[in-house]
Amino acid sequence: MNNGPGTVLLEVCVGSIADIEAAVAAGADRVELCSALELGGLTPSIGLVERAIEVASVPIIVMLRPRAGGFCYDQHEFAGMLADAERFLDLGASGFAFGILDGGGKVDTARVREVVELVGSAESVFHRAFDFVSDKSAAMDQLAEAGCGRILTSGGKPTAAEGARAIRELIAHAVGRIEVLPAGGIRADNVVDLVRHAGCSQVHMGAGMEVDDHSISDSRHVELCDARFTSGYSHRIVNHESVAAAIAALRRERLRP
Repeated sequence: MNNGPGTVLLEVCVGSIADIEAAVAAGADRVELCSALELGGLTPSIGLVERAIEVASVPIIVMLRPRAGGFCYDQHEFAGMLADAERFLDLGASGFAFGILDGGGKVDTARVREVVELVGSAESVFHRAFDFVSDKSAAMDQLAEAGCGRILTSGGKPTAAEGARAIRELIAHAVGRIEVLPAGGIRADNVVDLVRHAGCSQVHMGAGMEVDDHSISDSRHVELCDARFTSGYSHRIVNHESVAAAIAALRRERLRP
C-alpha cells in the first residue's frame, strides 16, 4: 500500500460497473468486486470481471468465494476457486480476496499457500473469514507466513467500530508483516473515529443502499429468494432424497419411465 503519510486509503465493495463508476467518482482508491453482496459477497462472473478491468481506473480486488455459508470447501469448490483465479489473473485483476478455513474453524494454511503461490505478485487478501477464527493473533501469524498481504476484519465484532480496540491490537501484532483492513458497518459518521481509535491507514466500506429497477415491482406476491438460506451461517445443497421422492411420485403416475 503506497498511500502517503496521514492519508487513509478507501476501498469500496462493489457488485457492478455502475457501482465501480459511483465509487471512483466519489474518490475511492480501490474496489473489491463481488457478486451477491447481500450474502457477504461471492465470486463474480468472468464477464463482469473482464468489463470491470476494462473500465476501472483503480485497482480491482476480485472476490474468490464459491458459495455462501462457511469457508470450509470441498475439493471441487477449491479447484473452482483456483480456476477462477487463473482466469481473472489473465484478465488483469490486481488481487484477490479469499478465505479458507478447515472443519474446525481454523485457517487452512495449506490451501491458503496454494492460492498465494498461484496469484504470485497480485495482492492476496484474506477476507472476513478471519473474524470467525478464535485465535486471531495465531491466525495472523499463519497468514503472514503463508504470504498473504492483507487481512479484512471487523476485529471479530459485528462492526469495525465495535472492534476498533481489537483492530488496533491486530495492527500492533502485525508489525509490518501484513496489512490490516478494517471492514464492517463503516460509514461517513463513524469512519474518522474508527481511524483514530484503531490507528488504521486504510478502510473498507460497502456504502450500500436499496434500489428497485422496477422490472418486477408489480409482482411482489412472487418471491424468488429463499430466506432459509440467507442467515450467513448455512448454505444450500441439493437433497438427494427429495429429488428421488419426486421422481418416484412421477413414476407412480406413469409420468416418468
